[in-house]
Amino acid sequence: MVQYAVTLKDGDWTVFSDGQPIERGLSRSAAVQMAKDMAFEAEERGDEVELLIQGYYGDLSRRLTGGPET
Repeated sequence: MVQYAVTLKDGDWTVFSDGQPIERGLSRSAAVQMAKDMAFEAEERGDEVELLIQGYYGDLSRRLTGGPET
């Protein structure tokens, strides 16, 4: 399983991949789009994906998708 997350860290929206920051200083919408694009690519490879996205007020949404087709 791969995990992508978008959170507000030190005043900047940051995209994480498996817990490691990969892009900082983005607008929230750009960070969310980047994470969704990476999640889509991972799903296309057949990976299970956990996508976590922080909202403007600290709420967190979680989505699990992908995995091998049976």
